[in-house]
Amino acid sequence: MDEHSATENGVDGGEGNGDGSGDGKALRRGWTTGACATAAARAACGALFSGDFPDPVTVTLPGGQTPAFALAWTERGDGWASAGVVKDAGDDPDVTHGALIRARVSRAEPGQGVVFRAGEGVGTVTRPGLPVPVGEPAINPVPRAMIRQAVAEAAALAGEAPDVVVEVSVENGEALARRTMNPRLGILGGLSILGTTGIVVPYSCAAWIASIQRGVDVARAAGLDHVAACTGDTSEKAVVARYGLPEHALLDMGDFAGGTLKYLRRHPISRLTLCGGFAKFGKLARGLLDLHSKRGSVDLDWLADRMAELGAPPERVAEARAANTAAQVLTIAREAGLPLADRVAALAQSTALETLDGAPVSVEVLVTDRQGNIVGTSGWAGP
Repeated sequence: MDEHSATENGVDGGEGNGDGSGDGKALRRGWTTGACATAAARAACGALFSGDFPDPVTVTLPGGQTPAFALAWTERGDGWASAGVVKDAGDDPDVTHGALIRARVSRAEPGQGVVFRAGEGVGTVTRPGLPVPVGEPAINPVPRAMIRQAVAEAAALAGEAPDVVVEVSVENGEALARRTMNPRLGILGGLSILGTTGIVVPYSCAAWIASIQRGVDVARAAGLDHVAACTGDTSEKAVVARYGLPEHALLDMGDFAGGTLKYLRRHPISRLTLCGGFAKFGKLARGLLDLHSKRGSVDLDWLADRMAELGAPPERVAEARAANTAAQVLTIAREAGLPLADRVAALAQSTALETLDGAPVSVEVLVTDRQGNIVGTSGWAGP
């Protein structure tokens, strides 16, 4: 998947990890915002240079595929033409699925080539560390290359010079962007035009991990020495209350502890706070780097064993083994006065430091309960 409801955030999302739903049913692939914007620009160029909108319009993707797109919008005036394509994300839960993506093409000064502008609903980059310079429309490098190629093809067919202004817009894009990481990354005013292959592969983890990586890049470019990687909103609020970190110091790690730590191993930031719920960090404490329930369940016996190590009486250990949830085990431990959450935090910290493999990153782990209270801490450790 290139763009996801949680990850369509101004970065080039990767495509990978398969397109199966886990139940053996193949999922339908879709098209990225970059592919749709390219199709719209190609159609608008056709009308600008030759007078007709090609419909459907065919474009060439980076992998050589040549999909055709039906036009949902056409308009033209003196020296300009505009076309639009409705994005089909296939079976991916993509925030931009169904959005109308338009490209308005007008003539530029001779020799300028393709000039990109952000129309309504497309963001502008305001912080360094992203693939596009500050002040530029949030149209990523691969979509830019695709659009330039499409413009060149249309211009060559018409015997024209490929000197045009391409203004990309997304209907309702500013509202949609509030459901993405764009504001946190400093992409303001709307969505990003994304894609590395032009194809959305449903349910890939790669785009989320890419968003984490761009978050690290932005934090490093801003000179931050402390970031927090959190498993969700509850833990993020807890760490903000504790440290008052700015928004661009917060990494939406989700279940991808391994992806976060491995990127920080190569691109270190001196202090890292990991903050997450007791159940998820119980998995990290056991050495699991993917915290999703499909990759590993909470091991209540393991938690009970840790209680025994902390001196819990046998009846409390047995109660923990018979519990239904990790939260219930935590309650049993707290009632017995046992610092089980601290123990989980310390073991999760050990997993993190082992994964960082000597990188110059000091790590602290904060464990929260379901209400967002910090119930366990590891203290700081690292090089």
